[in-house]
Amino acid sequence: MNLELWIFCGIIFLLILMSGLFSGSETALTAVSRARMHRLSKRGDDRATVVEGLIEKRDRLIGVMLIGNNLINILASSLTTSMLLNLFGQAGVAYATAIMTVLLVIFAEVLPKSWAISSPDRNALALVRFAQIAVMIFGPLSDLVNWIVRRILGLFGIDLGSVTSMLSAQEELRGAVDLLHRDGSVVKRDRDQIGGLLDLRELEVYDVMIHRTDMDSINADDPIEEIISQILASHHTRIPVWRGDNDNIVGVVHAKDLVRAIRDSNRDFSKINIMKVATKPWFVPDTTTLQDQLNAFLRRKAHIAIVVDEYGDVQGLITLEDILEEIVGDIADEHDIDVQGCRPQPDGSVLVDGSVPIRDLNRALDWNLPDAEATTIAGLVIHETQSIPTEKQAFTFHGKRFTVLKREKNRITRLRIRPLEDDEKTKTG
Repeated sequence: MNLELWIFCGIIFLLILMSGLFSGSETALTAVSRARMHRLSKRGDDRATVVEGLIEKRDRLIGVMLIGNNLINILASSLTTSMLLNLFGQAGVAYATAIMTVLLVIFAEVLPKSWAISSPDRNALALVRFAQIAVMIFGPLSDLVNWIVRRILGLFGIDLGSVTSMLSAQEELRGAVDLLHRDGSVVKRDRDQIGGLLDLRELEVYDVMIHRTDMDSINADDPIEEIISQILASHHTRIPVWRGDNDNIVGVVHAKDLVRAIRDSNRDFSKINIMKVATKPWFVPDTTTLQDQLNAFLRRKAHIAIVVDEYGDVQGLITLEDILEEIVGDIADEHDIDVQGCRPQPDGSVLVDGSVPIRDLNRALDWNLPDAEATTIAGLVIHETQSIPTEKQAFTFHGKRFTVLKREKNRITRLRIRPLEDDEKTKTG
């Protein structure tokens, strides 16, 4: 009798161990990183290839794990009940229920799942062979169960085949990066760069272009000496050329081409025709997405384009550098003037030029000001107030206090922005 008891205990122990394997496999394989498995598979890891194949049919995999787990748990509970009935009579049912509940919850559910989730990628690779064998054994039964479930749900008008994710791939990736940043696994700069890359399809060239009022340009009819002085004094290497009217862009001059022309003319400026030095301008609609414009830049091997609206009026210009800065942040070189337009103050407020783009301010200060209806901070204030505020006027919206410090004609040129939590701390202090 004692030998039979020990055999029963050994079988029950093995069944609980197998139940733990099913639970751990289910958790590890459902939480595994598909991207990491794909990389490992490309490097020749056979186990990662098997993992990829299993998680491609996730509903079949989960069905197998649940079927196997429940069959083993039921078998272990039945054997325990039978054994304890022989030992304690009817009271054995209560003893079996209490003992198996504790054993299954701790050793077949919580412990293996906690272990699996601690490092899902590594543990999925460790358990994949067990899961592969389980799928081979219980796969047909899982398919039958899934077919029955789909038919039952179909009676209530629920079609599992038409269920799709509410989030796009870009939104899911952005959410994953934000979550990793919150957990400290991704630094802010990396998060901003990935976010900037994902935003290329959502932003238009109008959102990041250099506005016509801030463009450096030259008049083709000015004396050549004056044109050369303007180009050499500019901090840009490519400058639009207009004739007759600022909107009539007739070419784009590259500083390097101008220097070459000066050399070829032996510094005789009278021999230089600026229109022969300039290249033909490239006009693009202001509604072009940044992704399309980036591809166009790469395809044409160009660096600058003139932005026009639907009527052909010049709105500004866009450069390859402007688009790249949306991904990697501001690109500065030894010729750039370091004007951030954003100056944090000791009291917690921030002095901001009205022309500062909202996206740049959000990226610099980790704010979340909306940029759907306006591109610049001044534009945001005008949009929210539905007016052109006067100096010293203050407004509160989006969790910030905006105070207009300077206005030139109808343009807001400087503001003070104070987060409301800082403002409340100042009052309570």
